[in-house]
Amino acid sequence: MTISYNWLCEYLPVKPIPEELSTILTRIGLEVESLEKFEAVKGSLAGLVIGEVLTTEKHPNADKLTLTTVNTGNGEPLRIVCGAPNVAAGQKVVVAPIGTTIYPVNGEPLTMKKAKIRGEESQGMICAEDEIGLGSSHAGIMVLDASLQPGTPASEIFKPAQDWIYEIGLTPNRMDAMSHIGVAKDVCAFLNNLEHTHKYQVQLPAIKALPQAATPLPISVTVENTDACPRYSGISITGVKVGPSPDWLKNHLQAIGVRSISNIVDITNFILHETGQPLHAFDADAIKGNAVVVKNLPQGTPFVTLDEKERKLDATDLMICNGAGEGMSIAGVFGGLHSGVSDTTQHVFLESALFNAGVIRTTSFRHGLRTDAATRFEKGVDISNTLFALERAASLICELAGGQAASAIVDIYPEPKHKTQVETTYAYIRKLSGSNYPADKIKNILRSLGFEVLSETAESLKVAVPFSKPDISLPADLVEEVMRIDGLDNIEIPTHVTISPALSVQPDGERVREKIADYLAGNGFHEIFTNSITNSKYFTPEVLEHTVKMMNNLTVELDVMRPSMLETGLESISYNLNRKNEDLFFFEFGKTYSVLEKGYGETNHLVLYLTGRKTTETWMHKSSPVDFYELKSYVQNILNQLGYSNLQWVESTAADLQPAWEIKVKNQAVVTLGGVSQQKLKQFDIRQPVWYATFNWDKILGLLQKSDNFYKEIPRFPAVRRDLALVLDKQVKFAAVESAARAVKSQLLRDINLFDVFESEKLGANKKSYAVSFTFLDTQKTLTDKEIDGVMDKLVKTFETQLQAEIRK
Repeated sequence: MTISYNWLCEYLPVKPIPEELSTILTRIGLEVESLEKFEAVKGSLAGLVIGEVLTTEKHPNADKLTLTTVNTGNGEPLRIVCGAPNVAAGQKVVVAPIGTTIYPVNGEPLTMKKAKIRGEESQGMICAEDEIGLGSSHAGIMVLDASLQPGTPASEIFKPAQDWIYEIGLTPNRMDAMSHIGVAKDVCAFLNNLEHTHKYQVQLPAIKALPQAATPLPISVTVENTDACPRYSGISITGVKVGPSPDWLKNHLQAIGVRSISNIVDITNFILHETGQPLHAFDADAIKGNAVVVKNLPQGTPFVTLDEKERKLDATDLMICNGAGEGMSIAGVFGGLHSGVSDTTQHVFLESALFNAGVIRTTSFRHGLRTDAATRFEKGVDISNTLFALERAASLICELAGGQAASAIVDIYPEPKHKTQVETTYAYIRKLSGSNYPADKIKNILRSLGFEVLSETAESLKVAVPFSKPDISLPADLVEEVMRIDGLDNIEIPTHVTISPALSVQPDGERVREKIADYLAGNGFHEIFTNSITNSKYFTPEVLEHTVKMMNNLTVELDVMRPSMLETGLESISYNLNRKNEDLFFFEFGKTYSVLEKGYGETNHLVLYLTGRKTTETWMHKSSPVDFYELKSYVQNILNQLGYSNLQWVESTAADLQPAWEIKVKNQAVVTLGGVSQQKLKQFDIRQPVWYATFNWDKILGLLQKSDNFYKEIPRFPAVRRDLALVLDKQVKFAAVESAARAVKSQLLRDINLFDVFESEKLGANKKSYAVSFTFLDTQKTLTDKEIDGVMDKLVKTFETQLQAEIRK
C-alpha cells in the first residue's frame, strides 16, 4: 500500500515530521517498508534562479550562438553563451549558474561548469523547459513574466510538488488501512492513546452542496442479485467537460504512482485512495433505456472490456447492465469498452456500491483482471461508506468538471447490515497480550478506532465493530487492536517463562528426513523440488479417474494434482539433459494426491532418480553407466540407515517401470523401484535409461514409530560366516533363496549375501550356481560349531525341498 505524506496530513489534526510518522505507522502494525522522497520535477529546480537578459550580440565564431549578459541578482552579470533562437534583451529567463545540476526530461543530469564555447567563456546556461524537467518543449528558452525579480529562486515561482512516500506492508486482513483516511484513523487513535485523550479526530473533507441541473436525467437502478450486491448507490451528473485535472489532483495521484488520465477518471481514482471505496463512472448517454440493472448474464455471453479484449462471461460473473440487458461493466472488476467516460462525454452516471468479496475474487482471477477495485472488494469494503464516497466524488466532479446534479442519489440497500458484536473480558485481553492494560486504556483505544461500547462491567465489555473493520469477529481480534494501537514495541518481555514439557512422537519425523537427506547429499545426490500441480496428458484415463483435478487452473498444462512423483521428476531430468547435464543423481521429498471414496488423500514420498554415469571417466578407470544394482544399493543403504532388516523382495507390476520390484517390511510394501519404461521416457524425450525408486514415507515413519529397538548396542561377540554353493534352475532368483533362508526363522542368522554366480554346461542344462554367504551372531555369547551346523543343516534341507537345489561340494 502506497501512502503520500502530504495527502495523509490533510486528514490529521497535527502534522508529524515524515520520520516521526514513519515510526508511528510501524509501531501500530502498519510496517513502513520504505520511505522515499517524491519530486514532481527531478531536483525540484534547486539552484535555478530567475535572470534578466541585459545584452545580446552575435557569437564571433558561430552563426547560431549568441553572447549574452544576464543579471541574476547576485553581483556582476553572468556571461552566458546561448544557442536558443528566441533569446533577446529584456527577457526574464531561468538561469542555471555554475555548480547547479539540471535534470533534463531526456538524458542524464548535468552539472554546470565554467566552459569555453567556440572560444568564448560561458558562466552558466539559460534554460528551455525540457532541460530542467518542466515540460517537453525544446523550441527555445523559457520566457517568463516581465514582473519577476532577478535572483528569485525558480522553485518559488514554479513551486514543483514535493512529498514523502511510504510503502506499507499490509497484511491481507487490513482492508481498513487501504486508504489515506483509514491510515489517518489509526494515527489519530495512536495519538489519543499516547495522550490519554479523545481530541484527535480525522478531519474529513467538507462536501459542498451540489449545483442542480435545470433538466433532470433520472436513471433507474434495479438490483436483481442482492446477495452479490448488498448495496448500490448512484447519481446522474450532467454538463460535465472532460479535460485535464488540476495540478493538485495530478500531483496527489502521481505521488503514489497513479497516472493522470482525465478529470473524471482521476476523481474516481482519488476517491479510491482517499476513502478505500471503488467508484465507476459511466457515460450516461451510453446507458440504453436510462436504466441500470445489476444481474448475471448467461454462460458464455461475450463482453468487450476497456482493454479492447472480448471475454466470455461465466454465469456467476456479476454484471452492471443497461436497460436493454447489455453488459456495461464487470461489477467491481473492470469497465466495458463502450460505456466508459471518453473525451466527448457530457453526462455521467456515477456508481458507488458494495459487491460480495467471494464473487469479485472468483471473477477477477477467472479473467486475469487484478485491478485496484477488485483488490479492495475481495478484502471487504465498508458498506456504510458508499454514500460519503459518492457525494464526495460528485462534489469534485461538479467543482472540477463543471457538472450539475441531474438526479437525487439512488441508494438500493434492501437488508441493512447490523454491526458485529464482540464480547470479551479484561482478564482475557491481559492474558493473551501479556500486558497489564488498564480498563480505561482498553476502552479509550477501542473508542478511538470507532468501536461502540454497548455494555460493560468491572470485568468485561461488549462492543459493536465499525463497518470499516469486517475482519473483526473474535475477542482475539480486539486484543490485536489494543496491542497495535498501544504500540507493538511496548509489549513487555517477561524475565521468566513458564512452560510445560511436551511429549514428542518418536522418532522425530523431521530429524529422520534430515538424516536421510544428509546421507544422499553426501553420496552425490542433489535435492530437487518439483511442482505438485502437473499435466494430465502424462497419465492414462484409468489413473485420471482417481486424480485430483484443478477447478480453476492457471494454465492449460497445470491442471491436476500429481498422482505420482515420477512425471515431475522426469520433467526436471529432461530439462537437464537438454542442457548437456547428463549424469544426474536426484532425490525429492514430496506428496502425491488422490481421490478417495470420501474426500481426498495425500501421501508423503521420498523418491530417487538416477541416470547417466556412476563416476567421471579418468585415466585410471573407465566410467560405467548406472544400473539397477546401483539404485538397489542406495535403497538398501537408506533402509539400513533407518534400522530395517529382513527385507522382503517381491516382483512388481508397477506401471511405467520395467523391471519393477517391491520391498516389503513386515508384509507392508514400503519401496517400489525399477527402470523407467521406454514408453514413459519417450513422453519426455529422454533417450538414456533412468532408474527410479519411491519410498512410501508415511509407512516408513509409521513402522519406525512401532519399533522398540531403533538404537542397538554394538555386538561384543564375533560373527561367524559360512558359505554354500547352490546349483539351481536358471529361473530361480536370489530373492527366492533369501526368502527361503528367512523362513527358517533362526535368531542366529543375521545376514545373507550372494557373492558369486556361475553358469556352465558342466552344471547341467538350464542350471546355474549361486555362491551364498551366511553370517551368524549371538549377542549374548560366542557361537559354537554345533550351533552353526544345526542352522546350516536346516538351511540345506529347506533349499533342497523348496528350491530343488543341489549343494555343490
